[in-house]
Amino acid sequence: MKKNIEVVAAVIIYKKKILAFQRGVAKFDYVSYKFEFPGGKVEAGEDFKVALNRELNEELGLDAKVGDFVATIEHDYPDFSIKMHCYIVAIDRFDETLHDHVAYAHVALSEADSLDWIEADRPVLKILRENFGHVFN
Repeated sequence: MKKNIEVVAAVIIYKKKILAFQRGVAKFDYVSYKFEFPGGKVEAGEDFKVALNRELNEELGLDAKVGDFVATIEHDYPDFSIKMHCYIVAIDRFDETLHDHVAYAHVALSEADSLDWIEADRPVLKILRENFGHVFN
């Protein structure tokens, strides 16, 4: 039976563009070196916004205000399944310090499809284009 993981993810908006982060090598090839919205696992009983703030602090050193809910995405990978709760996080400054990622990209929403995204994050881009275009103007 596949492991089910509940996670949170941040659509980070910086200077009206998306910050996407590239994973390094991972346990499974199909998630290695893919771009993603940063975040991580929700601890038992933890509020989603609290979890996301904690993860952003751990991964990027950000103490950011978690904003609007974007969507909950469920995705089955070959070896595990995730339920991902996504939120907008607008930031005014980014110091480029990476703890858990090997690179980042700062792209317009219209250019985001050019990145090699992890599969679970792809539907989020479509939702952003359809419902959150005003955030990028």
